[in-house]
Amino acid sequence: MKKIIASLLSTTLALSSTAAMAGGPVVVEEEGQPEVVADSPRSGWIVPVVVGLIVLCAVACGNDDPPAE
Repeated sequence: MKKIIASLLSTTLALSSTAAMAGGPVVVEEEGQPEVVADSPRSGWIVPVVVGLIVLCAVACGNDDPPAE
């Protein structure tokens, strides 16, 4: 009886251990982040022109104070 139980136990262990060890290690490779390249803005000249116009208007408008007597 002990021989039957021992052979049955060893057979069960042999069959179940192969399923448990199947597959091997899992290697996960991380993908690199996509490179984001910012295009140069098309409106790069607008800000200096607007600031220049504001300064020009401030100089041309001048002073609204009445003349001192």
